[in-house]
Amino acid sequence: MTISLRIDRILGDRPFAEVGDPVLAVDDEGRGLLAVAGTYGPVAGVDEFGSTAPVGVYGTGDLACRALLRARRPVHAMAFHPGLPLLAVGTGDYDGGYFFEGELLLLDWETGRATSLIADGLGRQVLGLEWLSEQELRVLMAPPDDWQDDDAWSEGHVAVVHRPDWRVVPPRSITGDELAGPRVPAPRTDRRADARETVSGLRTDWDPRRNVRAVEELSDGRIVATLDGVQLESWLPSGRRQWAVRDDDGGGRDIVIAADERSAWVGLVRLPWEERAQAVVRLALQDGAQLDHLTPSGSVSLVRCADGLPALAPTGQNGERSRLRIRRGSRIYFLETVSAEGGTWLAAADPGSVPVAERPREPAEAEVDRLCPYSWKPGETHFAGPGVETADGDLIHAGIVFHGHGLQPGGSFVVRRTVAGEEPTWVFRTDRRAMDLDHDTEAVYVTYDDGEIVGLDLRDGKVRWRLHLAVAGVPVVATALTVAGPGRLLIGTADGRLLDCSTV
Repeated sequence: MTISLRIDRILGDRPFAEVGDPVLAVDDEGRGLLAVAGTYGPVAGVDEFGSTAPVGVYGTGDLACRALLRARRPVHAMAFHPGLPLLAVGTGDYDGGYFFEGELLLLDWETGRATSLIADGLGRQVLGLEWLSEQELRVLMAPPDDWQDDDAWSEGHVAVVHRPDWRVVPPRSITGDELAGPRVPAPRTDRRADARETVSGLRTDWDPRRNVRAVEELSDGRIVATLDGVQLESWLPSGRRQWAVRDDDGGGRDIVIAADERSAWVGLVRLPWEERAQAVVRLALQDGAQLDHLTPSGSVSLVRCADGLPALAPTGQNGERSRLRIRRGSRIYFLETVSAEGGTWLAAADPGSVPVAERPREPAEAEVDRLCPYSWKPGETHFAGPGVETADGDLIHAGIVFHGHGLQPGGSFVVRRTVAGEEPTWVFRTDRRAMDLDHDTEAVYVTYDDGEIVGLDLRDGKVRWRLHLAVAGVPVVATALTVAGPGRLLIGTADGRLLDCSTV
């Protein structure tokens, strides 16, 4: 089935949207280009599977993004090749116990192709880059590790790598011998202030928005969303932001709109390293004023049940791995670990156990039904993800299969199952982690962390269409998705934009 996704409106668009908060900026005055690296962080807020650092190449005249790279570690250095359409990018970080890992990347800003050049699996943390000529690149690196080496944090090694033609350098072809060089001072300089000053000199209206986690539409046409650093924001049909509730911590996550649309419940993010409890707040939709504040006894997902009311679903002690979030459920679904031998079960509680006037407070003595083992395949451990209950009571939800070496090919799934049946109705598998999903009367729409959106047939799970999302020709990652009506999707992106889309 051939389909296209048309972006009818963009909210939250602004200069340098692709990179968020700039940490490093390097220009090429002769060619009118500017490379900007953004903050390293998760693709979708609190997410241990998807941390990236964006690098965008922009024209200094129109500020259009020419190319975008998502590096796997923080960016410390960039340098434009003196003649070729290439940008060298140095990344890296300390692994927390021993090694300074990183990459030397080469981005072709005409084709968008990026190549990782260091042969060693761990790579090197690259701190400085300078083109000495069209064939020679000077590379400053942290030492490989800090074992009995206190100066490893202030010194490094410098080497000059020679290639006759950098356009045809194969991946992982720069050896350790080529990177061996003398020990030199290597201060770790924070260039964040300079980067912000550089982009502000071109446009003052840039805004470090990042990671939309939920998006919903009101009956009057307003759109509300949660994202990093913002508990909730409201956009008018005109495209102007009406208000935003700022948050110095993680920002908002789940949204449930009240039936009268005068307020919304918002589940806030609790960062993993913080000891404070997670919070749930109720905000007035007129101006964002806080009307109520709850502190659940444990980590929860805020969900909208089939009756339109909010509920709190426990997420257990494993954070993202046990965060099953089922929209529009006739019951409150969650995962329950029975025992080491009994495994993890899909469980449900009756929303009626909490009086309507008190929801979304936690049920004090809710009767819990263990429906079936969460993993339908013996020997596999399944982690949870987003989901929805269909009109006929089935569950459709996404997740990944645990593996000691990370997500494996075919290790990501979307499944449709009856709530009491161990065997699924259908399973769709792929290689990337699902970020969000929703469905209409015919299709299930799933967004993935590489920017792909897949439309699955609601009845049999077969692929109806798939495409990679792009804004102005530049790939973006959809981190939140809501079906707003027939043929209409609201999409939130990792770079903080809200897309009002039509499927045509």
